[in-house]
Amino acid sequence: MSPDTQMMVALVLFIITYVLMIALSKYRPFVALTSALIFIVIGIMPVNEVFSSIDWNVLMMLAGTMGTVFLFIESKMPNRLADMILKKTPNLMWVAVAMSLFAGIVSAFVDNVATVLMIAPVGFAICKRLNVSPVAMMICISVSSNLQGAATLVGDTTSIMLGGYADMNFLDFIFMNGRPGIFWAVELGALVTIPVVMFLFRKQRDKIGAGEVTTVEDYFPSFLLLATVVLLIIASFIPNTPKLINGYICMGLFIIGLVRSAFKNKNFIQTKLALRDIDFMTLLLLSSLFVVIKSLENAGVIDAIADMFVKVGGDNLFLMYTLIVWGSVLMSAFIDNIPYVATMLPVVSGIAHIMGCSPYVLYYGLLTGATLGGNLTPIGASANIATIGILQKQGYKVKTSDFLKIGVPFTLAAVMTGYLFIWFTWHTA
Repeated sequence: MSPDTQMMVALVLFIITYVLMIALSKYRPFVALTSALIFIVIGIMPVNEVFSSIDWNVLMMLAGTMGTVFLFIESKMPNRLADMILKKTPNLMWVAVAMSLFAGIVSAFVDNVATVLMIAPVGFAICKRLNVSPVAMMICISVSSNLQGAATLVGDTTSIMLGGYADMNFLDFIFMNGRPGIFWAVELGALVTIPVVMFLFRKQRDKIGAGEVTTVEDYFPSFLLLATVVLLIIASFIPNTPKLINGYICMGLFIIGLVRSAFKNKNFIQTKLALRDIDFMTLLLLSSLFVVIKSLENAGVIDAIADMFVKVGGDNLFLMYTLIVWGSVLMSAFIDNIPYVATMLPVVSGIAHIMGCSPYVLYYGLLTGATLGGNLTPIGASANIATIGILQKQGYKVKTSDFLKIGVPFTLAAVMTGYLFIWFTWHTA
């Protein structure tokens, strides 16, 4: 198979995969798995590269945090937090705003998937108390966590990649060379999304009442979740840590929780329930998608897209910046942003060198588009996939239209704000 034919086959297969995942939402894991197997069979994905193409760090983080969150839910702490939030908010609209902002703040320092898994139980508890569907609130939590991931060096894998490539430290994301960094662009974007959330929940203005605060039966799972957050932050500052360090942290704390539970209860009932609660279908979907995206990379699809930016943008900085931001939004809505950002970073650096401009306006544009673009579709970000998996496991059907009603306006508002802020702040640097 020639390179051009291979690229075309890979692109067509991916488009078919994506369409089927939207049309057959209940069978997304099996659609993705079938696509991955086809890529392997036709030789675009070599068998010896399958294992390495899967991001085991993300899968271990997901599985470990799912298990710890089960123990957290069993402790009744989410119910207590729900009671406290209900006491402080007048109606469901403001509950949704509060939960979205809370998810965003946590996600600025912790992986987006871990953030969703930690906050989801509180959202479920609130919706259960108010007898409303949790779908809309859970989607708001997910897209908010994706938005804030670009705010700091430790908030998202793409941020870590930019920091390493451009030799930026934690403070450079806040202020750099006397100018406000991408942190402020993201935070302004978060503020702009508040009216979006208010509009989405505009009919939910009935007063809510909160009863007595739930008594927490066991505080240890809460300490485990807090330790997860703290250790993930600490690990991000330590150089030369193992590639799977975040996964080790999440799985290690989950195992500690299981061992402690077995000794405390003197049986393995809770251990079995915690293992059963892990969403293996979501893990299968993610691992299959990792193989699919790596196959696209092997076929040269991602490189071809990067070359297209260079050809179309020419020597016009504003046009190039605009292409990078909105092109990245579009690309990240369909493919994982990690290989895309890894490919585009050297391209962006080369463009800046040729045009004789500071690369940071293009770096920040790339990160803004690639990180927030995942909010456009249900499979554009791992956090969205995890959220939908959680909802489906609880018996709630999530239509693609349900996600788009929230994801599209949320993304457009946040990206446009960041797009304008970064341009006017950095294009003269």
